Amino acid sequence: MVCFRLSPVPGSGLLLLCLLLGAVSSYALELNLQDSKNATCLYAKWQMNFTISYETTSKSNKTVTISDPSSATYNGSICGDHQNGSKIEVQFGSGFSWTAKFTKDVSTYLIESISFSYNTNDSTTFPDAKKKEIFTVHEPVALKIPLDEIFRCNSILTLGMKDVVQHYWAVHVQAFVQNGTVSTKEFLCNEDKTSTTVVPITPTTLPSPTPTTTPAQKEKPEIGSYSVNNTNGTCLMASMGLQLNVTQDKVVTVININPNTTDFTGSCHSQTALLRLNSSNINYLDFVFAVKNENRFYLKEVNVSMYLVNGSVFSTANNNLSYWDAPLGSSYMCNKEQTISVSGAFQINTFYLRVQPFNVKEGKYSTAQECSLDDDTILIPIIVGAGLSGLIIVIVIAYLIGRRKSYAGYQTL
Repeated sequence: MVCFRLSPVPGSGLLLLCLLLGAVSSYALELNLQDSKNATCLYAKWQMNFTISYETTSKSNKTVTISDPSSATYNGSICGDHQNGSKIEVQFGSGFSWTAKFTKDVSTYLIESISFSYNTNDSTTFPDAKKKEIFTVHEPVALKIPLDEIFRCNSILTLGMKDVVQHYWAVHVQAFVQNGTVSTKEFLCNEDKTSTTVVPITPTTLPSPTPTTTPAQKEKPEIGSYSVNNTNGTCLMASMGLQLNVTQDKVVTVININPNTTDFTGSCHSQTALLRLNSSNINYLDFVFAVKNENRFYLKEVNVSMYLVNGSVFSTANNNLSYWDAPLGSSYMCNKEQTISVSGAFQINTFYLRVQPFNVKEGKYSTAQECSLDDDTILIPIIVGAGLSGLIIVIVIAYLIGRRKSYAGYQTL
């Protein structure tokens, strides 16, 4: 843990900031805000990321995921009192800022709202953005918590479903801390309350000499059906068995997704679509689809954050993929096992896959374009060609042998 103690700011108390830095790309933040008497007045520990969709100069949509709020500053964070609410202010990256506001009454405190701002003038993060300006989204929360309790939510929380989707998990927060001592009594979010039983991961773990060693075969995963709806009805459909392969410290872990314990959500836009899976062990597994050349779709991006059996959080992302390519207005299908290589440490095996992220009509799949692995018809010309080639070779050999015998019958006088 790396801690930074900032000098007192009038009216805001003493700020003690602790950043938990890990090897994974997700970035855990821990904030211990102290008043002028060095007593803790606000405590927060959380992880977050943001998926932003924006229009480009070519009138197409692009999607970026902000998952590493490194080099953060916390200017403007204040303890608050009865007259003035408490507030966490976070600034990071190129023009990103995040604010959480709290108020209180006699016996409770309120997580009032969350705001997030981003600047599309940053051409590195938002290449070819049509609008160059600062955008701010404001999400009311209005969650009441007893003053002597800390709010806890290990499950994923999602705010907003349009151009900006915010994700929070592993959240612990207590505003207006009583007597400088953070409470051990937890106020659970509804998502954690409904998770009365945690379904354990049953991985196959094998030592391997190199990170690329293939793990032992595991039972095929169960096939799950997933869909996303908007105001016009079903806009995205997918069915598949999913097997995750994680490599850490030369150890390969294989995890089968159980669709019966997996929740799903997402969003649909004209140029992009998102399918998000999450469970008690998976903070999020995102499949981001995009349109190319105005007439085809493909899987462009995969993002994942999940708990491993040792309790650590594994996260990775790749927004430069090119899988599951098919014409718009059709679906993509691949019954054979197919591997999506997201990174050197993370691959996804799919089984009996069918997906249609755009132009779904009446909640049914359109005609499917099959993957090359399923296309057995190509074997027919190969077999026929091989047979003909073999026959020709036999005829040529027989002809040469016949000619040789014929020449042998005539001796020179």
